[in-house]
Amino acid sequence: MKIAIEGCMHGDLDNVYKTIQHHEQVHNTKVDLLLCCGDFQAVRNEKDMDSLSVPIKYREIKSFWKYYSGQEVAPVPTIFIGGNHEASNYLWELYYGGWAATNIYFLGYAGVVKFGNLRIGGLSGIYNGRDYHSGHFERPPYNKNTIRSVYHVREYDVQKLMQLEGPLDIFLSHDWPVGITDYGDSKTLIQQKPDFQQEIEARTLGSKPAALLLEKLKPRYWFSAHLHCKFAASVQHGSDGSVTKFLALDKCGPGKKFLQIIDIESEPGPFEVLYDEEWLAITRTFNSIFPLTERRANFSNSSAAMNIDENREWLRKKLEERQFKPFEFVRTVPAYNPSQRIFDSIPEIPQNPQTLSLLELLGLPYLLDTSPVTGERTAIPASPAPPSDYGTYDSEGIPIDDTDDLEEIAEAKGDDPTREEE
Repeated sequence: MKIAIEGCMHGDLDNVYKTIQHHEQVHNTKVDLLLCCGDFQAVRNEKDMDSLSVPIKYREIKSFWKYYSGQEVAPVPTIFIGGNHEASNYLWELYYGGWAATNIYFLGYAGVVKFGNLRIGGLSGIYNGRDYHSGHFERPPYNKNTIRSVYHVREYDVQKLMQLEGPLDIFLSHDWPVGITDYGDSKTLIQQKPDFQQEIEARTLGSKPAALLLEKLKPRYWFSAHLHCKFAASVQHGSDGSVTKFLALDKCGPGKKFLQIIDIESEPGPFEVLYDEEWLAITRTFNSIFPLTERRANFSNSSAAMNIDENREWLRKKLEERQFKPFEFVRTVPAYNPSQRIFDSIPEIPQNPQTLSLLELLGLPYLLDTSPVTGERTAIPASPAPPSDYGTYDSEGIPIDDTDDLEEIAEAKGDDPTREEE
């Protein structure tokens, strides 16, 4: 199976897909899957911009809306996680994961799916110690504080991932696991990014929860983004002989190392995104302590009642009846239309039919807002939009262990040590 890995998307879907198609034509091959490591920016319309935490000079609609509306369809199956530059209102609709557009699947705030016989997990957001132990208290419309805290990784989601026992082939995180620089060419990295040296020495460059997950899950591959540079590492896990190959990539742009294409052994296709039985059993088990205020989840009081194996048995027949297929993509708001302004009448938190259907399958209540579930599922037609010209980028396949020179970026930085503006 050929898998393309992309760093920070920043809404530039057109050019990433065009780069993949160029690679396919030059090498007479077919890419089976695209993985995106965050900052996807699934902005559907102008209102979503109010939930996008980016510096003013980067506030653009970009190209996702064309895929959301159906004007364009992703030419390769795409799986992505969230970063720190997202339309957070839309990702909250799909907290448990789901299709963000046709052929484009969001893993959720944390999630695991299967693609063919590969098992792919991920954690959205970036680490910030101030909010890590909080619950998911943010709701649209966000204020100047919650528009940033909403994308901070939470202990609840990490603890769900820590319950996984089955092996993972691939894991995605936006920020790097802290300490990962010990396992690669950190000297060259610091030469290219001198401001990293102090953080590397202080063990603050990266995510502590991601490091815990790397130690526990030991996936074959781990891909990240966020710091807008390419860095490769190889982590040997103790005495069991397992190794995780790590690769971080840049953001999409001319001359940047934003795309990597690798071959992974797999069963023959066709391939499709499928639900993961163990993950949904964990989701069902932990939903009773889903923390929806600033208060920390109470793991101790629930541990005796948590039985993931029982929930897995309960789910198996239901999933088999669906052939493990996720529920279908449904638009919940109008797509951007350059000739028409919107949309005061759009609800702040539309109840996404995919989420409702998944919760019904799991026998769980809908908890993502405080309003009652009405059961009404009104499909909103797509808005027409004119075509736009594609830009072009050139990219080449770079061996995963390669550590070529890295490229500096000129990007506004605030005083937040978590590099939230990258």
